Amino acid sequence: MIERVSWEALPAGLRGAVEERAGQVIASEIVAEGLNCAAALVLTTRRGERLFLKGVRETHEAAVAALDHEARINGVVQDVSPTVLHRFRVSGWSCLAFAFVDGRHADLGPGTSDLAAVASALQHMQAFSGSAFPAPPFVDRFTPYLLPGEAESLRGTALLHTDTNPHNILIDKRHGNARIVDWAMPATGPAWADPAYTAVRLMECGQAPADALAWLGEFTSWRHAEPRSVEAFVNVTCRRWAATVGEQAAEPSNARFRHLLGFHHDR
Repeated sequence: MIERVSWEALPAGLRGAVEERAGQVIASEIVAEGLNCAAALVLTTRRGERLFLKGVRETHEAAVAALDHEARINGVVQDVSPTVLHRFRVSGWSCLAFAFVDGRHADLGPGTSDLAAVASALQHMQAFSGSAFPAPPFVDRFTPYLLPGEAESLRGTALLHTDTNPHNILIDKRHGNARIVDWAMPATGPAWADPAYTAVRLMECGQAPADALAWLGEFTSWRHAEPRSVEAFVNVTCRRWAATVGEQAAEPSNARFRHLLGFHHDR
């Protein structure tokens, strides 16, 4: 977990730019969760408004690029993601200010009541087209680990989030709907990829594989997925993770992905 910077520790020039647009900040709260942003703050202004400010130092080029993705994709994914209100590049920092969602992270474990809301958001995302945003091809992130014939199986035209872990899914306390946040790693690929990733997260959170696959079966894109495409996805994901952390350390996660191969797809 990255060390967070408080509101008071941000450069005066950046704080001034934020207050010029959003109003005087009278309270701030550091958000501890997350891995990549040096600043993650819930700000309350004198106007009584709240917003979520996330930011990185300009010297962190990859993180700046990820924020740029989030800023540019926001207009496409606003139906399921908080709105970007302001963007700042001031005093050596790059920041986005989002409309605040009064929510909690999704519970994906056994007995949860959140799965219907999560499924509803992901169903909405099935209609997102890669033509609406120039995201890189999903298959490109697996290039070093692909075997002959696998690349074509992982191509698609859907706009994907690719990281639906519980910290990136907020359940709105007022309405109970799910909001998908942190669109920093979008890709263009098969529409079933995000539901499949989420089903693996369900297993990671303690759901039985059979229950996770039953939930996954609600998605038409998954039911109609080509088995050879799913097999290529599982195999290349397992190869990449084993190469990253070693065979033994990768096995728990890879075993969860291999459960996806047990689903009987519609022909």
